[in-house]
Amino acid sequence: MIDPAEIAAFRFGTGLPLGQGAPRNPRAMLALLAGPDAGLALWPAPPPQEVLDLHARCAAGRRLARGTPPRSAERKAFALLVKEVLAQQTLFLKLQIARAIDSPDGFRERLVRFWGDHFTTLARLRDHRGLTASRFDHAIRPHVGGRFIDLLQAAELHPSMLLALDQMASVGPNSRIGQRKGVGLNENLAREMMELHTLGVGTGYSQDDVRQLAELLTGLGVREGEGLAFTPGRVEPGAEIVLGQSYAGEGLAPILQVMADLARRPETARHLARKLAVHFLSDTPDEGLVDRMATAYLDADTAMRPMLRVLLTDPSALRPPLRKARQPFDFLVASLRALGVTGAEVMALGPKPFRRMIREPLAVMGQDWDAPRGPDGWPESAESWITPQGLAARIGWAMDVPGRLRRETGLPPAEQVLAQGLGTLTAMQGGDGLPLPALIRRAETPREAVGIVLASPVFNRR
Repeated sequence: MIDPAEIAAFRFGTGLPLGQGAPRNPRAMLALLAGPDAGLALWPAPPPQEVLDLHARCAAGRRLARGTPPRSAERKAFALLVKEVLAQQTLFLKLQIARAIDSPDGFRERLVRFWGDHFTTLARLRDHRGLTASRFDHAIRPHVGGRFIDLLQAAELHPSMLLALDQMASVGPNSRIGQRKGVGLNENLAREMMELHTLGVGTGYSQDDVRQLAELLTGLGVREGEGLAFTPGRVEPGAEIVLGQSYAGEGLAPILQVMADLARRPETARHLARKLAVHFLSDTPDEGLVDRMATAYLDADTAMRPMLRVLLTDPSALRPPLRKARQPFDFLVASLRALGVTGAEVMALGPKPFRRMIREPLAVMGQDWDAPRGPDGWPESAESWITPQGLAARIGWAMDVPGRLRRETGLPPAEQVLAQGLGTLTAMQGGDGLPLPALIRRAETPREAVGIVLASPVFNRR
């Protein structure tokens, strides 16, 4: 009989085995989410100021290198700074993987990834990549168990969002700076805030609402070494009307208020509820479930745990079949867990082994680290991930990399990987109509047997 706790580990967590302290039911999952961040305690993040300082040094180096000969000392110095930024970006990836392996709170780790994707930001320059990757830890992670109002404000005002959407280029046409320099609005942040992050596409707002919100957001920007900055001289004067509500005042207050009001809209509630249901349960979720989740969210003034409780306690939540495809990041994390790889071992990997065995395979499988194809993030449908190229990349990784990762300690027996990685889910068919235990007994080598487990259809579903 299939264990519902193990379905939960697949569907809402980071995979099996269920370690010490791992929750076995929705109540325990929600209790962990309400408590301290176990993953962050195990593997702390670099502080925000460290990331901002490196970004500032890199920006200064870029300015010094501009216009100099290709092999100038300034260009070489800038190249070294960019190398530091890319190493910092890789560190944030390693931290995500290490926490997903070691933390008993797999649901929190999945939510960090989900909301990081919801608030996708794309680095405009290579020297922005560390700052972009840092948003998971500095803007998203602190709020995944709290209110969406707080999460929305932290994500929208994080320097990576403002840089990615070129908010510094948005100036009120009638502001002091706008009149002097003849520059105007950039609507990117306002449009994404409405279309992608809150209300959803085509939910009753107009182009005038987008423009009014863009005018309200003028003044927001990033100051090197400091992060979020507000410049009154760029602010469009007067009150702005967004969805029938007037917003006026000085500084960040009206901006924070409009985000709070957007978070409380029924359209936002349904948009978020549907995205969560699609991500965790089904590409075509039950509309009644979506309604119940949205109602719980609104009744709790955007607190997200009540909405998540509805999701986790739905009758379909802990029942087969596994309808969703594991995205490449989730597949690699689950594979590492099944192989017994620890977070410490991931953190200890040198730059080349990590790139060749983790970073580059992610890209080949179709999910280059923190670089989705557009601002709407990664696709959700199983068909987007189980493609001929993507499946070939997974099979290639499963047959080759586990042996390389376990070269010193020895590759665990396929039966052990099967038990650790699939538990009672081995009852599902493994391919060719045969159970997985029968398939691995037919393998010609131990490496092939382990590869069969990790490449199996059931292992690649959640």
